[in-house]
Amino acid sequence: MSYDKLMKDLSEMSEEDKQAKMKELDNDCICGMCPSYMGTGEDKLTFCVIGKSSKISEENGCVCPGCPVQTNYGLKWQYYCTKGSGKDLEGT
Repeated sequence: MSYDKLMKDLSEMSEEDKQAKMKELDNDCICGMCPSYMGTGEDKLTFCVIGKSSKISEENGCVCPGCPVQTNYGLKWQYYCTKGSGKDLEGT
């Protein structure tokens, strides 16, 4: 599935289904192992979908290129936690 399709599907889901899908994506996400994530107090994941973190401000290394979520949805950027979602980064 493409990232655009994922985002379209999420926008059309009920809130309950959307939360279930985000939980599924969070289970595949590896943000929690990222040097930029660790020690920040952040508890959210899948920044490639939800956008920038309000708690992460320093780029101390990035694990996005090895993330199953990024691979499964054809994303190609890094540092979603500081730069924004895949949608935010399209065209950059």
